[in-house]
Order: sequence, then structure tokens, then C-alpha cells
Amino acid sequence: MTFTRLRDMREQHGWPQRAVASMLHISQRAYSYYESGNRAVPVEILSALADIYHVSTDYLLARTDDPTPYPKNISVYRRISSL
Repeated sequence: MTFTRLRDMREQHGWPQRAVASMLHISQRAYSYYESGNRAVPVEILSALADIYHVSTDYLLARTDDPTPYPKNISVYRRISSL
């Protein structure tokens, strides 16, 4: 699966791959593999990318054309952090 929205979002921000890779604490090559679809994007990376671009993961995955991120459910985070 090619993630054209990853490339599109990066280019809209005017960032080179190495800049996004640095924000994710991964190599530029690893990020390149995600963007080209040569490697599956781990959930943690996908979630971080959605936060960086202020969009939903569904938007990055092309499951919707609405980039609006979902509201974060604070009570869920509190329950998880208490485990």
C-alpha cells in the first residue's frame, strides 16, 4: 500500500523526508520506506504522524477525505495510564 497522503502532507508543509524522520526519531530511509509503501507503517508511527499533521489516522490511510482529527477521549487515557 502506498501512502500518498504521507508524501502529500509532508510536501504541503515544505518538509524534506529527513525532517519528518527526525521528528519521529527514525532514519530518513525508514521513513522513505513507509512513504513509498515498501514497509508497513507501525501504529505508533502512524499515530505520531497524525499528531504532527493534525489529521486523523483514517485520513492518512485514505479511509476518509475529512482530515479533521477525532477528539481525544481523556478518560480512556486516564484508565490506560492507571494500569
